[in-house]
Amino acid sequence: MKETKAGKPPQHLSVIRHCDLVERLGSTSPPQGQSGFLPVFRSGSCSEMGPKPFMEDEHICIDNLVEHLGALPDFPSLGAFYGVFDGHGGTDAALFVRKNLLKFIIEDSHFPTSVEKAVKSAFMKVDHAFADSCSLDRSSGTTALTALIFGRTMLIANAGDCRAVLGKRGRAIELSRDHKPNCNSERLRIERLGGMVYDGYLNGQLSVARALGDWHMKGSKGSACPLSAEPELQETTLTEEDEFLIMGCDGIWDVMSSQCAVTMVRKELMIHNDPERCSRELVREALKRNTCDNLTVVVVCFSTDPPPCIEITKSRVRRSISLGGLHLLKGALDSN
Repeated sequence: MKETKAGKPPQHLSVIRHCDLVERLGSTSPPQGQSGFLPVFRSGSCSEMGPKPFMEDEHICIDNLVEHLGALPDFPSLGAFYGVFDGHGGTDAALFVRKNLLKFIIEDSHFPTSVEKAVKSAFMKVDHAFADSCSLDRSSGTTALTALIFGRTMLIANAGDCRAVLGKRGRAIELSRDHKPNCNSERLRIERLGGMVYDGYLNGQLSVARALGDWHMKGSKGSACPLSAEPELQETTLTEEDEFLIMGCDGIWDVMSSQCAVTMVRKELMIHNDPERCSRELVREALKRNTCDNLTVVVVCFSTDPPPCIEITKSRVRRSISLGGLHLLKGALDSN
């Protein structure tokens, strides 16, 4: 069973205020179709058991899909695939999904004509395949967060409470929504299908509203169920401003804001330009903040160069606003 945690995470201002690195407001991306930007994928990851007695997380990093899968007919070039799978009730579900989800995507009849349909279908198919595996514990479960990238098009798929955050010139852009049972939209869906939310838990048992596996909580295959394996999708067209992607399990986000993580990774990349070290620093910071869960982080960079040092005209921002506060404000305005 996944655990819920209480209390606000400490605010580490030394991390949020990253020296004199500030962003120039008003910088805009070139219009779509007029940019020659083509991302280069390089990634790093870190996974730690943390304070829990067992490690139930899994993850996958593939920077070059063509090299990984070999030549396939009609396969789009310049592709990458990343995933974070936060298991609970054992490791069987997370391990099974990590090993098989990409295969179900590639083999789906909608791929590559409609990648969105292929990904959504693959989530459901891998969930059903896990239910049919007699040698595995069907009561174990896992959340699933994936990023499938072809060229400049990145498709995020999420079922559960892992989170994908885009670093856009120092600003944190959340590309997934945490599927908690007490989230309004998830609660309505759960109650409409005959379930209930008790003290933040789905049917008093599970702290996530969407997951693969957990077949002791689901009905027959194909039937509507309060616990859903269907992912939410978010497609993004990458530009020069999009510097990196952070994918992490809830053990990270329980003690750290999305903006804090982006600020920290950007600072580290400007020093050593190593996504592997960035992922380790995020895990180390979460442990310092007394996280109560397993920890898994994947950091994906979209350029071989470190993020540029950019400045802001002093007259455009009051000195009383910190860099972290400025990014939060700009992100809120953009989202509205």
